Amino acid sequence: MFLRWIRILVVLLLAAAPLVVAGPGTGVAQGVQQQAPTGLVADQQAVLQALTKKTDGFETQIRDKAEDDGALVEIRLQLEDLSRKALKSALAFRPRLSEINGRLEQLGNPPPEDEAAEADIVTDERNALKSEKAQINVVLANAESLSLRINGLIEKIGTLRSELFRNLLTKRYVLTDALSGEVISDAGKEADSFFNAVSSWLSFALKFKFQAMLVATLLALTAAAVLMIGGRRLFGRLFVADPNVIEPSYLGRLSVAFWSTLLPTAALAVFFVATFFFFDYYGVLRGDIGIFLRTFMAVTAIIFCVNRLANAALSPGLPNWRLIPVESAPARWLVHLATAMAVVIGINNFLAVVNDQMGSPLSLTIARSFIATIIVGVLLILMGSVRPFRSHTGDWRPWPRWLRYCAYALGLFTIGAALFGYIGLALFVSLQVVVTGTILVTAYIGFLSARAIGAEGGFGSSSAGAWLGQKSNLDETTLDQFGLAVSIGINLLIVLVFLPLILFMWGFQFGDIQAWGYKLATGLTIGSVTISITGILTGIVVFVIGYFVTRWFQGWLDDSVMARGRVDTGVRNSIRLIVGYAGVAVAGLVGISAAGIDLSNLALVAGALSLGIGFGLQNVVSNFVSGLILLAERPFKVGDWIVAGDVSGTVKKISVRATEIETFQRQSVILPNSNLINGAVGNWTHRNKLGRVEIKVGAAYGSDIKRAHEVLLEIARGHPLVLKNPEPFVQFVNFGTAALEFEIRVFLADILNGSIVQNDIRFAIIDAFAKENIEIPSTPRATVEKHAPWPTDDDKIEADFAEETRIKAEATEEYEKKRPKRPRKPDPN
Repeated sequence: MFLRWIRILVVLLLAAAPLVVAGPGTGVAQGVQQQAPTGLVADQQAVLQALTKKTDGFETQIRDKAEDDGALVEIRLQLEDLSRKALKSALAFRPRLSEINGRLEQLGNPPPEDEAAEADIVTDERNALKSEKAQINVVLANAESLSLRINGLIEKIGTLRSELFRNLLTKRYVLTDALSGEVISDAGKEADSFFNAVSSWLSFALKFKFQAMLVATLLALTAAAVLMIGGRRLFGRLFVADPNVIEPSYLGRLSVAFWSTLLPTAALAVFFVATFFFFDYYGVLRGDIGIFLRTFMAVTAIIFCVNRLANAALSPGLPNWRLIPVESAPARWLVHLATAMAVVIGINNFLAVVNDQMGSPLSLTIARSFIATIIVGVLLILMGSVRPFRSHTGDWRPWPRWLRYCAYALGLFTIGAALFGYIGLALFVSLQVVVTGTILVTAYIGFLSARAIGAEGGFGSSSAGAWLGQKSNLDETTLDQFGLAVSIGINLLIVLVFLPLILFMWGFQFGDIQAWGYKLATGLTIGSVTISITGILTGIVVFVIGYFVTRWFQGWLDDSVMARGRVDTGVRNSIRLIVGYAGVAVAGLVGISAAGIDLSNLALVAGALSLGIGFGLQNVVSNFVSGLILLAERPFKVGDWIVAGDVSGTVKKISVRATEIETFQRQSVILPNSNLINGAVGNWTHRNKLGRVEIKVGAAYGSDIKRAHEVLLEIARGHPLVLKNPEPFVQFVNFGTAALEFEIRVFLADILNGSIVQNDIRFAIIDAFAKENIEIPSTPRATVEKHAPWPTDDDKIEADFAEETRIKAEATEEYEKKRPKRPRKPDPN
């Protein structure tokens, strides 16, 4: 019995030993590990487990579809979506972690052992919070690991796609099998299989889906007709060349070339897209036939676009509308050669899809691509060999040397690459020359057209601008501004339409463009700066809304509140300015916040630049503060007559930087506010318009001085605009050198009438002094002798002097001839 109790005691001691060694912190950790997660932690763990399972599946798909570029793009898009979900799962803990950290900071650390123990409820709460925080950290670590794994898979997909593209261009094929006789028999078998597949589908569709095919075709034709007819009605003058115009403008030729290519091609594309959509919607198509039809439509659209562009740029039938100054016969040849290249590339692409669907042997694919690239290379050499220009002597001249050599180099490179077995490289170059070249030329013509429309007077000289000017009576400046907006719109349209097409031709998939668009819309991180197009647009919209709301509130406050309250004009203007500046500032801050820009970063930048701003913008800040003081203290208001230094006039506008004063000569003087605060300013109409004016007059010595004083006082008292209180006053000022000097001082209710009162009193003084025989002496004026103005034209002076000298010489000579000659006296020596 005793040994049994000893064994039980030993077991208990061994069980308690880890707890004693580990201490209280480890006990909590073990409690955390044993406690099952609940609530938010459990939910996010389930989300991460589901995301991890999907990631495992995508990793398997990457291994299985390592040579399928389109499938890799789709997998990458789905992986990026998983990465965003993992980040969202991690961010879900942010509010709860903030609460836990705040509460733990409030609770503080446990008290030391030598101090009094804290309450059990505090200890339990701290341990529970630490346990929950530890669980959250575990989930966050799992989310970070999953995110790193997903990013690694995305990088792996990028590496695989780069290797695929590199292999496409550098892989060398053996041409002996492709040029053997078996290729012809394989081609015949594949053609039979293709025609059998198409005929079986067509017979089935005509028998069971005829009505659906008819309805789908009619709907597609309707959509294309609406676009084409509407485009002709709206833009008919833009893309229809008028043969009656002998010398069309450069803008007119560019517009016709661009829009005559874009609009018909767009109409055909709408017809094809609508046809395919309705055929698929009504169940007319099956898998392989749908692929064949889609490829055929794309090839046909490319051939049509190349033909339209060549005809628009070269215009074989209308030489006056030709963009490139070539002769008519070479223009036709160039159109045929460009169309032939497009046909060859189109047929090759269509047959490539047929080979892929029919499971054709590799030799047939190599033979098809080899023949297509050789033909394209020969056509390029033929285009470079065309002599499109004619000299004045009638001789045919070739292309410029650089252009001719470029055509030869591309043609020979394509043929050489095909002959050496680099079929993929040769086919890629051929495709870029035809399709990418067409896209670039069309876009370039569009850019030239937009630049011509945006030039000064360009839009007004166009047919659309002339029509708009006649209908709306717009002036040239407004038409130029509208033309600039149209030019910007055309440039944006070209970029949005043609840039994705070029990216497609260079091997990018729709998923790539979709991913780039998503990154631009949600946020593109460059270093520590995140640029979001959506955020920027949102910020601009918020600012514009705030700006217009501020303007509306200003108008409502001024017209509905202050006008009814008969608030002074100066006060109303000050309040309008303050409300306007405050509203725009608030709208700007809210717009910046809506754009996703952290205002704390701006505060740091402002703090770093405060010293430079303090020195560089000292005057600006001084004027701004002075303007606020003027608006607050209001030493003068709008409409007051003030005198500031040499400037005297009426206040027209008070802003936070400067004050506009209109002088009595109708000159607007912009005076900085700091000058008005730091200098003396006289205000004639500060609190009221009461003021005093003076009129000086003199009476001759010997006149009745007392009578003169009485007459002047009667005149002052008799004027209707002169106040009775304070009453007018006439002062005998001085004994002048020529007169006895008086000064009339009168007070007016409105000092702005001072000039009128002074003028009336002076006329009255002249009349009254004339009746009383009181003479007004005048100061003798000095008489200035007038001389002929000094000539300023030295050449004229010299010419006049020469003419005078000549006339005198002729007169002297004539006199000498007429004067009788006296005989000379003999020499006395």
